[in-house]
Formats: sequence, C-alpha cells, structure tokens
Amino acid sequence: MDKQLINTVNKLQDAFASLGNIQNPIDLPQITVVGSQSSGKSSVLENIVGRDFLPRGTGIVTRRPLVLQLTNRRVEPGAPTEDNEDGTNPNEWGEFLHLPGKKFFNFDEIRKEIEKETENVTGTNAGISPAPINLRIYSPNVLTLTLVDLPGLTKVPVGDQPKDIERLIKDMVLKFISKPNAIILSVTAANTDLANSDGLKLAREVDPEGSRTIGVLTKIDLMDPGTDVVDILAGRVIPLRYGYVPVINRGQKDIETKKRIKDAIEAERLFFENHPSYRAKAQYCGTPFLARKLNMILMHHIKNTLPDIKARIHSTLAKYQAELQQLGGGDLLGSPSNIVLNLITELSNEYRTILDGNSQDLSTTELSGGARISFVFHELYSNGIRAVDPFDQVKDVDIRTILYNSSGSSPALFVGTEAFEVIVKQQIKRFEEPSLKCVSLVYDELVRIISHILQKPIYKRYPNLRENLNDTMVAFLRARLVPTNSLVCDMVNMESCYINTAHPDFLNGHKAMAIVEEKMHPTPPTRLDHKGKPIPVSSPTTASPDTESNGGGFFGSFFASKSRKKLAAMEAPPAVLKASAALSERETMETEVIKLLISSYFDIVKRTMIDMVPKSIVLNLVKQSKEEIQTQLLEKLYRADQVEELLKESEFTVERRKECQRMVDSLQKAAEIVASV
Repeated sequence: MDKQLINTVNKLQDAFASLGNIQNPIDLPQITVVGSQSSGKSSVLENIVGRDFLPRGTGIVTRRPLVLQLTNRRVEPGAPTEDNEDGTNPNEWGEFLHLPGKKFFNFDEIRKEIEKETENVTGTNAGISPAPINLRIYSPNVLTLTLVDLPGLTKVPVGDQPKDIERLIKDMVLKFISKPNAIILSVTAANTDLANSDGLKLAREVDPEGSRTIGVLTKIDLMDPGTDVVDILAGRVIPLRYGYVPVINRGQKDIETKKRIKDAIEAERLFFENHPSYRAKAQYCGTPFLARKLNMILMHHIKNTLPDIKARIHSTLAKYQAELQQLGGGDLLGSPSNIVLNLITELSNEYRTILDGNSQDLSTTELSGGARISFVFHELYSNGIRAVDPFDQVKDVDIRTILYNSSGSSPALFVGTEAFEVIVKQQIKRFEEPSLKCVSLVYDELVRIISHILQKPIYKRYPNLRENLNDTMVAFLRARLVPTNSLVCDMVNMESCYINTAHPDFLNGHKAMAIVEEKMHPTPPTRLDHKGKPIPVSSPTTASPDTESNGGGFFGSFFASKSRKKLAAMEAPPAVLKASAALSERETMETEVIKLLISSYFDIVKRTMIDMVPKSIVLNLVKQSKEEIQTQLLEKLYRADQVEELLKESEFTVERRKECQRMVDSLQKAAEIVASV
C-alpha cells in the first residue's frame, strides 16, 4: 500500500510533466532537495540510489530540476543478482520520461543523457532552466521514493555563469519549496556553522517553524577532533519537526578511485557504530536510515494530502474544460455566419439584461449595470443640482443694482418683477452644465457595460469581431448623445425663457412682502388688562437712517458723502457708477423680498430638473440603445463578405486553447490515476 501511494504520485508527476513550461495546477507531495554547491547534495542522492549517475564537475552541475522517482522492484527467484563485468545489472535500470520505452542499464549513460537533455534546453553555457527532467530508476536496492534535486545555491558567478546567477537559482528553488505540499530536504556540511547554512536559511524563509523541513548533515567524518553534532541532532540548535540525519559521503579521492557506493555505505555504518558520540544512536544515522525515514515521511504526507489532491484535480479539470469550451474546444456554434449572429444576439440580450438588473451573476460586493446609472441620477446629479446656490454668485448689492437698473429713471413704487426675472433666468442657465455632465456620466456607464461584456473569453477569441462590436456600439451611443444633449439643453432653455410665477408652489409677492415685513418689523408684544383684553405695548421710537434723511435709495447713498457741499459745487457722476455697500431700510426690504422669490422659484426649477433630466436621458439614450442596438449590430456587421475576417482568431486564443487542451488531457489522466487509489 505504501509503495502504491508513492507510485500514484509518481504517475501524477508524469501526467503533468507533459505540460512543459505551463504551471502545474496541482501541488503534489514531493521531497525537494536544497543545499549549496559544496554541501554534498549529489553524493547524498547517489548514496540513496546506490549508483553513480549524476553529472559532476566544477560550477553549476545541476542546471535543471531533476525529478528522481525511485521504484523498488522485486527480483524473481533464481534471477541473477550480481553485476555484469561492465558494471550493469539486469535488475536495475533507468527510464527518462522524454524517452518513453528506452531502458538505461548503464548508469554512466544516464549521466550523459542528463547532461545532453540539460544542454538541449539551457545551451552549453552555465544557464539554468525551471523545466524539469523526469528520471525513474527501478532497483531492488532502493526504497520507493520521489526526490526533486534542485540546482545548488551559489554566491559568486564563476566563468561564464550569468551575473545574476544567485538570484536566478534562489528564485527557482523558492518556487519549488514554497508549495505547501513540498517536504524540504536541507543538506548542510557538518564542518560549517549551521546558522550560515544556505539551504537551511532558504528553507526557513518559507517554513519558519520548520514544520516541513528535514535536515541532512554531511561530512561528519571531516569535523575537527573532539567536535560532534549531538546538540544539533537533539534539536538544541535549530529545531526541525523531522529532525536531522547525519550521513557520510564518499570523498573526492573515493570517487576518483571509483570506490563502490556499497562499500562506502558499509564504511559509514562502521563509523557511526564505533564513534563515541554516535554509537548509542547509530541506528538513527547513515544513508539507509535516511532513505527509510524519507520513505515514511513521504508516505504519510501523501496519505494526508491525497483527498485534497483528488478534490483539486476534479475542480481544476472542470474549470479548464469550461475555458476550453469558451475558447472553441469542441466548437458547437456552427457556421461562421451563425457564430456572428449568435454572438450579436448574446451581446444584445446581455446588454439589456444588465441594464434591467436581471443578470444571473449579480455582484454582491459592488453596484453594476443599471444600478450605477441610478446612482448617477439619484445621488450625483440630484446632489449636484441641489448644491447650486444662486446667492453664491448674486450678492445683495447686485440685486439692488438690478432693481435700480430695471426701474429706469423713475424709482419704482413697488418691487419690480423685471429684476426678479433677470436674476432667475441668469441662474437657471447654471443648470445646463451639471445636466450635460449627467448625460456624459450615463454614456460612460453604458460604454462600461459594453466593455465588461466584451471581456468574456468568447469575445477575446475573435479580436476583429470584438473590436467591431465595441466600435459599432460605442459609435451608436455617441450618435445618441447629440439628441440627448439637445433635449437637455432645451429643457434648461424652456425653464429660463418663461418664468411661471403662477406656479402653485411659488411664493407670490404679497406673501414674500409679509414675511419680510414681519421679519423687519415684528408685531409688538401684548399684555392683558384686568378684564383680559389685550393692551399693545409701545416700542421705543427709532430714528430714521441717515440715508432716508438724505433722500434715501441709491441717490441718497451716492450723495451722502457730499451732503454738506454747496449746490454750486455739484460734480458729474463718475464713468463707472456703483451702488454703495450700505442699504436703506426700503432697499433692504426690497432685496430680501427678491431673494425670497428667487429661492422659491429656484427650488421649483431644481425639482423639475431632478425629475425631468433623467427621464430625458433614459428616453433618448438608454431606452434607444436597448431597443436599437441589435439592429445596428446586424446592419453593420452581419454581412457575408466580412464574416470570415471577423472570425479570425488571435494568436493568444490559439495558444491558450492548446494549453487548455494539454491541461485538460493531463488532468483527465490524473483523475483516472487517483480514482484507482
């Protein structure tokens, strides 16, 4: 059962290996091996396999991730078990995923194939690539296990290595070990300071608690006399959930003299059994124990994650199948003419649906479609109109000047309606700008809806058709702006050209005068006599203002400063004659009356504009687009001579469809694999 679980993950890795540079959507359980170039990483892997098969040399040797799948196979009774004269063994061989069916019994040839396949992708220089090489080794001498060997971490570029080699390797390693299902095998030389271990420091970046990291300490035999790694093994230095395993690899001299790994493993066993610091725990040291521990860790990890992997495979498969359908996989739309007709109809229907708020995928997080237009009408435009204040431009002195100008050479006996109408008409014109802005905002929202619909993959598939659909609809909406703006401007002009003082809500002159009179001369308080009848209480007499004594009104104001000059010394009025800031009592009353009338009528016009402008925009822009957009699209685009051109697919669509098809094929194969477990 344990072997079956690991083999299942191996099959899943093979299924996704065909994706090439496409990101594997399923985070598979795997053991990733990290460490510096000098940590002994390659030797650890070769000791686990029991064969020399990895490229060796100076600089970066591992330049692509190597997915190493070890499969334990049983030797049939009576079959030969010894190596042949050339060092091969009929019970041990390797297979590469990129060379299906070809068995490599000679492990030197496996090394050469790794070097060759690396150069096929990265070239002969020291460049690196994240595209993995998949190697499966069958042997009775290995435990079923999967390891991913990553390029060794380096600090300084050497030779023709890229100048940013440190960053490139670090980014690649982080990409593998950052996945939650990756077990990190951090290899560190024991004769260096553990705190400075490159592999361990990188592992702690993505696994700060050490919950999915296991440490391997190499070169135990090269430590200074009297020193050991007992404190590290006991977890007293940098604790890891899976702990540390000390191992001894072959030295460079052993490799050069071709010392057999089998003999090296035996020497490793004797070292730990006879060393005073390790002999008490010798069974927990060495390469065989490391292989068993990794097998157990990986097996339990797969057991824990397999249910989630199954669920993710099925959900991801459904997602890619849906995208493939939109990109044209198994296209059921029919002939080119039918495709164009169906897409025009679908676009028009969705446009109406979104405006009416009947869409099936209504957002729960933000306003969309018709709701945004409603917000423009009832929040932005309504508040904008209400914020228009006639008296932020018309001051009291302006009103007084218009009053005198409208009365001509004879001072008016009553408050003149001409002044009221002049001011009101001027201020009503100010409604034109926010009303036209409202039209523009609604137009923007309609274009936004079109853009949102055309973001769907089915439209991205045909860039020419998508562009023409967008241009046609936007051009139609832009054409509708002309009558809509004209109608809105006419509404403002209608309000300004005729002031309806008979409006039932308008405050007439008599009421306005009474309000101002009461404000300026409030009714004196009363008291009751002994019979309960009210008795007026006299108020102190106040003197008339100086302006009244000087004749009052505008002329009194002008001549106030010159009242003591002789008549013979009268001067001509200045070229620019302005009213003074001081108002007489009568001027104050007239001004307040005019302001009341302006406020009353302005409020009436505000309510009318807030009510009628949105109706005008809906009539001429929104409603017309809903009713005529499909007709416009059919007239402009549904022509036999341009259907083929409209349906030319983009390079992105063609490539993405291929990627989706490969992803669907891999996921379907993966679903079959996990279904058998």
